[in-house]
Amino acid sequence: MSEQWWRNAAIYQVYPRSFADGNGDGIGDLAGVRARLPYLAELGVDAIWFNPWYPSPMADGGYDVADYRDVDPVFGTLQDAEKLIAEAGEHGIRTIVDIVPNHVSDRHPWFRAALAAAPGSPERELFHFREGRGEHGELPPNNWKSEFGGCPWTRIDDGQWYLHLFAAAQPDLNWDHPQVRREHEEILRFWFDRGAAGVRIDSAGLLAKDADLPDLVPGADPHPYLDRDDLHDIYRSWRAIADSYPDPRVLIGEIWVPDTERFARYLRPDEMHTAFNFDFLARPWDAGQLRESIDATLAAHAPVGAPATWVLCNHDVTRTVTRYGRTDTRFAFDAKAFGTPTDLALGLRRARAAALLTLALPGSLYLYQGEELGLPEVEDLPLDRLQDPMHFRSGGTDPGRDGCRVPLPWTGLEQPFGFSPDGAKEPWLPQPADWARLTVAAQSGDPDSMLELYREALRIRRTELADAPADLTWLPAAPDTLLLTRGTTGFACAVNLGPEPVDLPAHDTLLLTSGPLTDGQLPPDTAAWLRLP
Repeated sequence: MSEQWWRNAAIYQVYPRSFADGNGDGIGDLAGVRARLPYLAELGVDAIWFNPWYPSPMADGGYDVADYRDVDPVFGTLQDAEKLIAEAGEHGIRTIVDIVPNHVSDRHPWFRAALAAAPGSPERELFHFREGRGEHGELPPNNWKSEFGGCPWTRIDDGQWYLHLFAAAQPDLNWDHPQVRREHEEILRFWFDRGAAGVRIDSAGLLAKDADLPDLVPGADPHPYLDRDDLHDIYRSWRAIADSYPDPRVLIGEIWVPDTERFARYLRPDEMHTAFNFDFLARPWDAGQLRESIDATLAAHAPVGAPATWVLCNHDVTRTVTRYGRTDTRFAFDAKAFGTPTDLALGLRRARAAALLTLALPGSLYLYQGEELGLPEVEDLPLDRLQDPMHFRSGGTDPGRDGCRVPLPWTGLEQPFGFSPDGAKEPWLPQPADWARLTVAAQSGDPDSMLELYREALRIRRTELADAPADLTWLPAAPDTLLLTRGTTGFACAVNLGPEPVDLPAHDTLLLTSGPLTDGQLPPDTAAWLRLP
């Protein structure tokens, strides 16, 4: 792949706790990933993006980082990470690490020093400490809301409050402070020097805050903490570091910005290389809406020459099979509600078709672990096993994100399905008994399985679309049908999202289908890859 490999890469997301357990403690680790590198190479991915593997109290799945230059013992050691990066490279797979710059853990040395110091001290200037409002400072400093729900301020014993846009165990850093900026630049160099091909930047649009921390007024422009102009200087400095390496490193942003023009600013040539496209993921199974999202995404990226990204699922949203199987359209995207009606057979058909649509689009693809197995959301986890803070902060009304984080099934007929060695502890989250049919072993070699669909689609994508231009053309199609081509390659993708079978366009070769044809026609909720005359 060229030095701009990231422009059309297939990137596999590993949630380390749930991928593979190498030491038998019931929790996934880096040894488990190293043992499964041949699987990822056979799948055909170009890179692995790891969710945080740093030392952490795990108040939020590792996104509360206590030390950015080490590996949590539950996952292994720093040497294990270095070996993993090197061994993945031997398989032709690059490594992307997760950077969490908005906040740290409340166990981080900086924050512990801030708590021990006095109000107004240099230690507290690294965070957002403020006096409260009210007669005795008993009210929070402003009216902001936490991303996890509730108040984003916690009061400490000396009466001051500190800001945390997420959980209380994740105090926000003050990015106006030069020490915070220098520290993160050194963290980038630390991992780049160890061979990381790039970083995924968590909550990239939240770092900069209005220094006055004013109340949030609906419609306020600029927003006091979201998508502020100050951010671009930060990412320009990061890009300079990334570009300083002989094999330039890649910056990938998690940016939730609805304004497409402002979104594109992060992708200018001297800032990030790519950013996650959440709009596509959020659309329901509807031809008009998906086409609208595809067109808007490509239009937003075109002016800055950046590649689009496509993803159907990640560690924060309901799995695709379940989401597309919602029989109540009010829950089409991501209603993590107990007892939401779901037709998993319908969801699987649509997820298979969506996979071919997504892999046909220009740009890079992100594949969340287990999507290639067609895993559904686990919606009946025992309440006493849930760990996601979103569940607890909702007072138990939201089951949280644990249902998409259940450990992968690899082989066998019962739990732990090869996730852990024989005789190991029970997995940290229980796996459904009926996952025996969804294991890697059960699906390997089965031409009708989701796993073999992904393997073949990724193989064809590399051969048919490697040199295709970064645009597409829509061809006339039946109602509720999408039909697109890529450049002059002759490659086409047809997706039937309607209730009736439709005719396929005249073609020389039928490359791949997500399900069987019906008398030569494309059935509902089915996709086909074709080579046109």
